[in-house]
Amino acid sequence: MEPPAAAWGLLSVAGTEVRAGRREPCVLSLGRRSGRYGIVIHSQEKENSDPDYIPINSRFKCVQEAEETLLIDIATNTGCKVRIQGDETAERLFEIPDEERCLGFLSEVQSIQEAHLKASLPEPKDSASWHQVEKNLPGLSQASSSGTLGFEDDFSALSLEEKRNMQNHQTGSRREPPPPPVPQNRQFHREKEGTSRDQPKVTNTMRKMFLPSTQSGQREGLIKHVLAKKEKAYVNLYNFRFFVGTWNVNGQSPDSSLEPWLVCDTEPPDFYCIGFQELDLSTEAFFYFDSAKEQEWLAAVEKSLHPQAKYKKVQMVRLVGMMLLIFAKKDQLSNIREIMTESVGTGIMGKMGNKGGVAVRFVFHNTTFCIVNSHLAAHVEDFERRNQDYKDICARMSFVTPDDSLPQLNIMKHDVVIWLGDLNYRLCLPDASEVKALISKKELQKLLTYDQLNIQRTQKKAFADFTEGEIKFIPTYKYDSKTDRWDSSGKCRVPAWCDRILWRGGNINQLRYCSHMDLKTSDHKPVSALFRIGVKVVDEQKYRKLFEDIVRIMDRMENDFLPSLELSGREFEFENVKFRQLQKQKFQITNNGQVTCHFSFIPKLNDSHYCKPWLRAEPCEGYLEPDESMDISLDVYVSKDSVTLLNSGEDKIEDILVLHLDRGKDYFLTISGTYLPSCFGTSLEALCRMRRPIREVPVTKLIDLEKSVLQMGSLDSEEASGMPLQVPKEIWLLVDHLFKHACHQEDLFQTPGMQEELEQIIDCLDTSIPETIPGSNHSVAEALLIFLEALPEPVICYELYQRCLDWSHNSRLCRQVIFQLPRCHRSVFRYLMSFLRELLRYSEDNNVSVAMIAALFSSLLLRPPPNLMAKQTQQDRQRAINFLYSFLLAGDEE
Repeated sequence: MEPPAAAWGLLSVAGTEVRAGRREPCVLSLGRRSGRYGIVIHSQEKENSDPDYIPINSRFKCVQEAEETLLIDIATNTGCKVRIQGDETAERLFEIPDEERCLGFLSEVQSIQEAHLKASLPEPKDSASWHQVEKNLPGLSQASSSGTLGFEDDFSALSLEEKRNMQNHQTGSRREPPPPPVPQNRQFHREKEGTSRDQPKVTNTMRKMFLPSTQSGQREGLIKHVLAKKEKAYVNLYNFRFFVGTWNVNGQSPDSSLEPWLVCDTEPPDFYCIGFQELDLSTEAFFYFDSAKEQEWLAAVEKSLHPQAKYKKVQMVRLVGMMLLIFAKKDQLSNIREIMTESVGTGIMGKMGNKGGVAVRFVFHNTTFCIVNSHLAAHVEDFERRNQDYKDICARMSFVTPDDSLPQLNIMKHDVVIWLGDLNYRLCLPDASEVKALISKKELQKLLTYDQLNIQRTQKKAFADFTEGEIKFIPTYKYDSKTDRWDSSGKCRVPAWCDRILWRGGNINQLRYCSHMDLKTSDHKPVSALFRIGVKVVDEQKYRKLFEDIVRIMDRMENDFLPSLELSGREFEFENVKFRQLQKQKFQITNNGQVTCHFSFIPKLNDSHYCKPWLRAEPCEGYLEPDESMDISLDVYVSKDSVTLLNSGEDKIEDILVLHLDRGKDYFLTISGTYLPSCFGTSLEALCRMRRPIREVPVTKLIDLEKSVLQMGSLDSEEASGMPLQVPKEIWLLVDHLFKHACHQEDLFQTPGMQEELEQIIDCLDTSIPETIPGSNHSVAEALLIFLEALPEPVICYELYQRCLDWSHNSRLCRQVIFQLPRCHRSVFRYLMSFLRELLRYSEDNNVSVAMIAALFSSLLLRPPPNLMAKQTQQDRQRAINFLYSFLLAGDEE
């Protein structure tokens, strides 16, 4: 190979090549072979091997990756990343630490390639040849006519300072502002190129991976924040019509056109938001989430949309019987972005989707929307359970942003929230005939004073911040199916306004609110509302001017001031932390500096998250104007995922949070506290060796018990602490209570317990051996399920999981597996099966079926190992259910 020509100036740069996560030291240089120039790559790890050679020709590509920049504002030599690809060479990535030298080298490469192109026959210029990539900001990578890079070709002759000044000048004068941000506290960053849903590991040199990180990223975030604050200066309100409908279809299939419901206005709406409940009441829908009814009702809706406009489905989400459909006029689709769905089950254990909510969020122009469809707890007397369902949906419904380092969006962080569904609130009047008489006299306003939803809203127990239009239609529940007759069954349900539509937000005007008596498919009548909503549309000219003003002000401020915070406290102690009992402490941060600042909690070195799993800071990031203050809540909550390590002493209520200030310093917060061990999350082996409540067992003894269990593995040793109990006393107490009091309880294991009662039950089992367990039968039943779910090793041990699935087709083989369980696991399994078989004898009273019990308990007793949880297929779940079937139907003869 010929030596490189001196005429080309800067000849080589040292750096590393990134291959499959490894970094190999290397040197890149310019060389010439057979009269042609190329890139020579010398690997320093393979000194005796020949260097690689990539010729510079028309198919050669050399790309410098820029950081995500809004304005280039380089204050230090940050290094470069360069991707090189030849006509017969796969793309290779290099990191060059010396940025000034790298830019000069790349300028030489560009000059060589341009000389080659001029010397060769005319051909279309490859758009990918030597250019700089600007990620994530559309329209920001425009190149100037004077050079492919957007600057003069003699760029390498300039000093580094001149280069930076030129880049800054050109960026400010040429680049377009970013897309307008949504309002503060509702900001949603677009998904970034190449980002992963997995949180990156943080190393000593890679804190910059957490957004905003680089100086340009920090600046971009601040500019977006200020733009959002001043949104009124560049948006105009335009009205759009939204049709919102809800219908509980009682598991029926559509039997007529839906036009009387969906086309009751002359003018076609811009959007349809349509919610169904009880779409499918089958066991398959409940446990397997599959339903043929989904397509039936989707097709029925699509056929019945307003004929004077063309619509396209924006999104659909379904959880068991709850389905939400969003349609928009085709000419509005380009203005809709950032569409996300989420669902929350509030049934038994907070999981089962027979009750709960589904939601779709999106941004339309510059207004954020969240549409929620929910089906809350039934029965007249259970209004507190409905309130709890509402609070659970609000607390647990969060939309995960594509960038995991950003805070999640909850329901209330939207400009417009519309909440529809079968909310199931009833009338506080027990006499159906009295209610029907008032309806016939059209005394609806008198009846509405007894409406539970109105009462709960007035008392601020639920939907306190929502508005509902005036109700002028008769109750929509309950009718005999296919008729307009009130319920004539033996239960003779009291009529009620179960089906409702509420909203919160500004610039919302409800034009009508009515029911649709013509549709008789179900025992509910459909309800609809029409809204005129003022949507924020960006005035591009005003936005551009404000953007430029903000950049000028920020340039001046950033040069003069550094951000600073004042914290009201830095040490926090949580006393007597318990399983599933939330504790909160608040502190205040104040911006005592002269500039807007961005704060965020960041992971400590080598951690992947900013805190331990039992801790959360809310909000975990945000912006503060000068002299502005914000309360931050520190929440401690021990769930099934963190309880075992705390019980065993491997973890403690101790952590340090790092509150990071962009362009400023880090603040360190100390978290400490005491944890009270729980029988929930403790192993069956350890519990069988405890004859006293767990709180009476010294902590050192608990640690020794768990260690001895780990050392013994699955051996049936009965030494150390005498003869162990056959089953843990906690399981016996729960099952015995249900056996004595709940065999005839309607909807057992299908109705969730009350949170206060669950806390009392857990406390009771942790501190005593009670004669009776507090709380309702439903709460005791859910406590048993929570206990089984929290076991660190399930009743059927992880090591036997696959064998159970493989042998699920043969009842004799199933029994053989049970014989292979450790003694206490075997005893617990048999005890539970005996109880469940007894429960099934009273299925006419308790509505418990073999299919329901098998599906529910198989997910708790026969759990896949943690490493296989995400890989569990529908077939695996069905085989686990089949495994339990043989014990529930045929008994467990030894």
